[in-house]
Amino acid sequence: MANPNFIDYVKICCRSGKGGAGSWSLFRDKFNSKGGPDGGDGGDGGSVILRGNAQLWTLLHLKYRKHVICENGGDGGKRRMTGKTGANQILEVPLGTVAKDAETGEIIAEITEDGQEKVITPGGLGGRGNWHFKSAVNQTPRYAQPGEEGIEQWTILELKVLADVGLVGFPNAGKSTLLSVVSAAKPEIADYPFTTLVPNLGMVQYRDYRSFVMADIPGIIEGASEGKGLGYRFLRHIERNSTLLFLVPADSDDIAIEYNILLKELEKYNKEMLYKDRILAISKSDMLDQELMDEIKETLPEGVQSIFISSVSGYNIQELKDLLWKQLNS
Repeated sequence: MANPNFIDYVKICCRSGKGGAGSWSLFRDKFNSKGGPDGGDGGDGGSVILRGNAQLWTLLHLKYRKHVICENGGDGGKRRMTGKTGANQILEVPLGTVAKDAETGEIIAEITEDGQEKVITPGGLGGRGNWHFKSAVNQTPRYAQPGEEGIEQWTILELKVLADVGLVGFPNAGKSTLLSVVSAAKPEIADYPFTTLVPNLGMVQYRDYRSFVMADIPGIIEGASEGKGLGYRFLRHIERNSTLLFLVPADSDDIAIEYNILLKELEKYNKEMLYKDRILAISKSDMLDQELMDEIKETLPEGVQSIFISSVSGYNIQELKDLLWKQLNS
């Protein structure tokens, strides 16, 4: 069953604040009965802002918040007093969050750094007071600008996991087991497909206290790029990984065919995936002897580095880390 605490997609209605109206006012006091214009500007309306928070890993806190409404700006006053600026609504989101216009699909903002802020629904500007419109031919303008209306729009927030290495493979290829061996992560592991229904992140310790992040992502199936299986929910999480580690089990009927199916699904989803660094790992290799490994090597796809590994016995696990580290830092 999927972890109910991991939410990577929410749709919310964002309404920014209306700008306050500018004031038209003429200066008056007991010494001056015919002063010039002194109407102040209206305050800007509040905006909806995304802020990156490295302590968050899910959009769960926004799941039931369907409407985000900002405060309107205050009206301007006499003596050039500017109206109050409407309060912003700041939504804290995990790193890797993308905001899209729900109607057009256009990307509005991407959050990739802790503390990074992006305005996704700007507030209306406050209107200008009448003192701005004073001129030689109109020294006492009796008008001012109204404030701009706020914006109301439906916005989609999608989380794309940020990791150095993304594990790519069919269900039950051994991705979760590998992550549990190379890091302190404890993903659910069982002998049936789709054990992993949400991404798991693990910090892989390397030599000399160095480390990198590996993501175990729900298994792909043929047709995932058309939405079959976990479809887009899986594929969007590997867009940000700099290196893709393909896992194909040693007992596969044809390793090269499985690898090419995985590659084809990535290409259909986003052709830029083909430009990422790739490594092919043949998992569950503890069932092979050297003679079988030599035979399989002859059938492996060309143009990609390959390595035989076993998460159970630890065979070539350190060598895999070396290969990944070299790839990440090349």
